[in-house]
Amino acid sequence: MIAYLHGQLAESTPTHVVVDCGGVGYAVTIPVSSYDKLPAVGHPVKLLTYHHVNAQDGTQQLYGFATVAEREMFLLLISITGIGPKLGCNILSAASVTGLRQAIAAGDTKTLSALRGIGKKTAERLVVELKDKIGGPTGPVPVTPADARLTDAALALESLGFKSADARRAVQQAAAKLGAGATVEELVRAAL
Repeated sequence: MIAYLHGQLAESTPTHVVVDCGGVGYAVTIPVSSYDKLPAVGHPVKLLTYHHVNAQDGTQQLYGFATVAEREMFLLLISITGIGPKLGCNILSAASVTGLRQAIAAGDTKTLSALRGIGKKTAERLVVELKDKIGGPTGPVPVTPADARLTDAALALESLGFKSADARRAVQQAAAKLGAGATVEELVRAAL
């Protein structure tokens, strides 16, 4: 899997970019929200990616995101039955991550179903399946992005079956108890 691309921005449109990485140009589909954060063509760029392989015909597509929050929301969206990568990217183009979080947390199916490609049933599914993963109206307990140890520990707990908000909360409590020098392993053990 390709986790990110770091290279020179060769081409740029609101929905697609080409990133030159060591002489190889990677075509990447992006949401409009990421386009607004891109540098000018010819400058260095780093995009977080999602590598999608279509099992039916074997085609591959890269989806790119300027921020961790955009990629995390994209991954949550495509975890819902009926929402594929293309629709997930379109949703992120039409609504901000904050707006989506607030609509899902508030159970606002009217706002969600107003998004292109989302009907009433899909909007209800979004609320039911993602409300616990998103957290309350203000979102999950924040983990400082600068401290990768906390993020890694929270992801480890999620892989063990914790809900996202619960994992982050448990990691923050463990970090408060153990102090700043705790390793990821120590944080996970204390959170368990």
